[in-house]
Amino acid sequence: MKKRIAEIFERAKASGEGVFVAYLTFGYPSLEASEAGADELIEGGADIIEVGVPFSDPFADGPVIRSAAYRAIENGVTLDKVLESVKRLRARRPDAGLVLFTYYNLIFSRGLEAFAEAAAAAGVDAVLAVDLPFEERGELTGALAKHGLGFIPLVAPGTSLERAAQIAAGLENSFLYAITVNGITGERKSLPEDLAARLDALKGVSPLPVVAGFGISTKEQAADVCRHADGFVVGSALVKRLGEQGTLKGVSFK
Repeated sequence: MKKRIAEIFERAKASGEGVFVAYLTFGYPSLEASEAGADELIEGGADIIEVGVPFSDPFADGPVIRSAAYRAIENGVTLDKVLESVKRLRARRPDAGLVLFTYYNLIFSRGLEAFAEAAAAAGVDAVLAVDLPFEERGELTGALAKHGLGFIPLVAPGTSLERAAQIAAGLENSFLYAITVNGITGERKSLPEDLAARLDALKGVSPLPVVAGFGISTKEQAADVCRHADGFVVGSALVKRLGEQGTLKGVSFK
């Protein structure tokens, strides 16, 4: 299977740019709107789309994404429908990185092997299970690897550098998702003063590219982050705009 994510970071490094990772809750405000929004973001320079699967208890997410998940579930959007959407998106966007962002219960309920097979068939590149601890990920990463899929690990602000290095080890076609703030997702007017030093330190120990996420909502914040990281994630700001305006046409963080 093509290692798109690794290739995206290689191209970005060669051009001196940071990788733009864009999160959307698929199914909000409708499945069609979120799918079109992903196309518009790619047109605007997004390198990787984090395809958010709606979940009934998204405890890592703030009010914007939480509300979007509830609305998507009310719209009847399921994991299967999201994968069908991913398949259509992949057909149109063969070079875009597509990461399935979900909670582990949805994976476990499907069955790890069946989930990995379905995700690979849809054109997913990697999976991010936000609530799966490092010590318990081996069974899932093994199932994903069998089908050529990567696994995206997260590290919290308080994670030691030694543990961060362990979390990032042994993974391919992936990146280390560095959470920028304590707490849940959502737009922030400012990011922590010690974030630059933290990102520099993580880059020093991680064999994977380092991407910063949670709280980034402006081009200026994205540019600041990319002086110390390999990429950045924007989520709540995009979900909010799509819900309010029904389109992400013209949106770019580069």
